[in-house]
Amino acid sequence: MFACIVAGIALTVTSIADYRVLWIIAALGAQLRLTANMLDGMVALASGRASKVGELYNEVPDRISDAAVFIGAGFAWGGNVALGYIATILAVFTAYVRAAGKIAGAPNEFCGPMAKQHRMLVITLICSQIGLMTLGLAVIIIGCVITVFRRLGLIARALK
Repeated sequence: MFACIVAGIALTVTSIADYRVLWIIAALGAQLRLTANMLDGMVALASGRASKVGELYNEVPDRISDAAVFIGAGFAWGGNVALGYIATILAVFTAYVRAAGKIAGAPNEFCGPMAKQHRMLVITLICSQIGLMTLGLAVIIIGCVITVFRRLGLIARALK
């Protein structure tokens, strides 16, 4: 979560001071988030410490991470504030659909095309193409809409 907060701040600052290092920090922050999230889950499972409370504390920082990065991307040089907020809302909504499906009794549905790792990949790649952040946010938004409909369909089938 802290890596994404730093990434979001770095992205925001690019609108004031366009230093290449800020784009690199943002890209590394997005990838560090994924690495830490993966290792956290692997350690919890391997050590037998996975729990319902652990799932809760895993989800909340993920949503904060999404918000930090996408809002920062909206304010970034070449970004679009409205698209940053829309991407944030849709990223949270994709997770909500998965969580609602699980609560209803379906298995966790992590399909894409814009699951967490895909969203962070787009941010990482777009950080290497300075000035195209609006395009990256549009790709994330479209991908999230598709992901929501795919997840809803798969979850509905699983519940029937």
